[in-house]
Amino acid sequence: RLQEQIIRLFHELNANAFNLEDVAAPSIPQCTVIFEFGIAETNSFNYLDNEEVAKVLETIHKKPLQIMDFFCVIRYYKETVEEKKKPLKFDYYILRFLFNKNTVEILIFHEKGPRYVSPEEIIAFLTNKINEASSKKVLRVLESS
Repeated sequence: RLQEQIIRLFHELNANAFNLEDVAAPSIPQCTVIFEFGIAETNSFNYLDNEEVAKVLETIHKKPLQIMDFFCVIRYYKETVEEKKKPLKFDYYILRFLFNKNTVEILIFHEKGPRYVSPEEIIAFLTNKINEASSKKVLRVLESS
């Protein structure tokens, strides 16, 4: 199921490092990107660790959700001459997934940060990752607004 794939993908992406070029048009050379995803529960967001993933998957198995809200922190690190990682300002996004019968609408809001990765680039990156994890193409971008 798509909702399960999304949860598993976000858990897998948590704390994994990517080159900025793998996620977006490179605006900073030699930059590493690390995602951190949390899912909304009542009035807060819970980091998608193993325990939270199990809890969410159990909820989804009982009844698929119509709306899923996520908090996404994108951490940026610049490689220095000494091969150390210098932290840069982070981006903070809120993502809302609206599930209808045959469509998924993704709304994305930039909370704060430098926007080294644009909302459109995040959606394209996540869509590609979800499709890579599936035996067939399950998501395609129709339009952005």
